[in-house]
Amino acid sequence: MFGPALHLMTQMPEEAPGFNEGAEKPVLFSVQEHDVRFIRLWFTDMLGILKGFAITVDGLEEALCNGASFDGASVAGKARVEETGMVTLSDPSTWQLLPWQPAENVVARPFCDLRTPDGAPAAIDGRVLDSGFTFFEVNECLFRL
Repeated sequence: MFGPALHLMTQMPEEAPGFNEGAEKPVLFSVQEHDVRFIRLWFTDMLGILKGFAITVDGLEEALCNGASFDGASVAGKARVEETGMVTLSDPSTWQLLPWQPAENVVARPFCDLRTPDGAPAAIDGRVLDSGFTFFEVNECLFRL
């Protein structure tokens, strides 16, 4: 079904960013079992807004092993042109078939971490964002007449 591209995974070096052979096997099994055709790579920006883009099943292995590149200009917090290159690194533990999609062209999604092209964690990734603030919650009772 996948052609020769599916067998590239066995040739990927283990030191490749995001390569975790054990975590990817259930994803690839799910793709074959449910005849998945499209994958939506989801991530959140620094404001927590869900963003993403779609790839075909042919690009899944590359996305799982090395990440998928995209233009990060649409991500909140990216203002400078020289910073627009971004890479999504899929988290196989978040793999899920989308239940509202039709049964014949199944769509699935993993959540992804954002990385810079050199592999460093992106400062605008909503999943790992450290703003430096500490959240405090205080109950306050008010009584008014």
